[in-house]
Amino acid sequence: MPTTASLLEAGQNGLPLTLIEQSDYDTWLAARSPSTQRWLKSSGFKAPGHALLPGDDGELAEVVLVVKDRTAPWLLGDLVNRLPAGRYALADDDQDVLQRCALSWLLGAYRFDRYKQNAAPNTTLVIDDEALVDRVRHLAEGTALVRDLVNTPAADMMPENLARTAADLADRFGGQFSEIVGDDLLTQNYPAVHAVGRAATHAPRLLDLRWGDDSQPKLTLVGKGVCFDSGGLDIKPGGAMRWMKKDMGGAAHVLGLAQLIMAMNLPVRLRVLIPAVENAIAGDAFRPGDILNTRKGLTVEVDNTDAEGRLVLCDALAEAETDTPDLLIDFATLTGAARVALGTELPAFFTGSHELAGALSDAGLAADDPVWRLPLHEPYEDFLKSDIADLVNCPTTPMGGAITAALYLKRFVDASHWVHFDVMAFNNRALPGRPSGGEAMGMRAVFEWLERRYR
Repeated sequence: MPTTASLLEAGQNGLPLTLIEQSDYDTWLAARSPSTQRWLKSSGFKAPGHALLPGDDGELAEVVLVVKDRTAPWLLGDLVNRLPAGRYALADDDQDVLQRCALSWLLGAYRFDRYKQNAAPNTTLVIDDEALVDRVRHLAEGTALVRDLVNTPAADMMPENLARTAADLADRFGGQFSEIVGDDLLTQNYPAVHAVGRAATHAPRLLDLRWGDDSQPKLTLVGKGVCFDSGGLDIKPGGAMRWMKKDMGGAAHVLGLAQLIMAMNLPVRLRVLIPAVENAIAGDAFRPGDILNTRKGLTVEVDNTDAEGRLVLCDALAEAETDTPDLLIDFATLTGAARVALGTELPAFFTGSHELAGALSDAGLAADDPVWRLPLHEPYEDFLKSDIADLVNCPTTPMGGAITAALYLKRFVDASHWVHFDVMAFNNRALPGRPSGGEAMGMRAVFEWLERRYR
């Protein structure tokens, strides 16, 4: 992907890119020169859409984009890939419109080219607002990091690779990074993380990134880092396993969000915890029916080894609570049930606080990154009961799976300051600004919410 610096610049120098709402198009057209009117008619232009307008010398002089709603998101997410090489200056009195256009421009230009070179746009959007340009670049860079991590196949994105990414972020922004690897997880009391990852040749580990001033409010992010999920001994069918490189999407989200928080210098004491494992199959793989210990001291009966994400998360969440954070947020590609409930493009979240839920939902709408609250329906906790352990890792009933998974995690946290995201982390279809493949879902909503809370 071309650098965001080359795709979005602050300034005024560029061909005019004119944004027009469809209801205003006839008025705009009537005010244009007869030659422009003839050109649009003879070229067969129909609104909505975009048109290239020539000057008297035959050179491209202006681009006009007619849209149904100028305040909608993703307006330039497709246009960035359709325009000829050049610089295009966009001016508008509405800063929100400018930010939406700029962000959709950058996210639409994204390419994952680690293994194959894909034609990239050679177009630059110019906006006369340096602060806005800087902000949008940071938002796009955080999103690109999530996309890159999720798109990378498991062979090149194992626990040690996630560790390297976290360490690089710590170095870049002056943070601290540490990790607990392999059997040290047992000696330091992370037994569930170790159990899930012990069968893999790539050692399981707990990644720990810290940044910021100790005097600031404590914000802790936890991300599920299952770098590949075979399902374990309850092995997945081939079709369900095909895209399990994305099962570290939660880890990708918290790393992308952490980069954004640090780049924007949010006044928080940030901690990022990632239990990073591969759920593999070998002679020492954990089994259905095993009883696992956890960092909190609760015992868990394994009903299904393919419900491993909540097992690694519960140890990390228990550790997160030892700091008594002001906010604790986790991201995970946790259940197919959340996708059944809301589809693949709308991320679900859970919290025990109505106040947090309302603020987060409002922030998602403001950031054009909608999220949807699902209930922590306490009567369903009955489904987590075990005759021989404190709880099971998943119920035998398939109904309400996203809720019961969240209720499992709730046993390890203070739900009044906790938010759990159950995300797809992947676009199954290409839309303007959202190419198919890895995707950040809910990340910009959370950052908008955090800015409102801590600025």
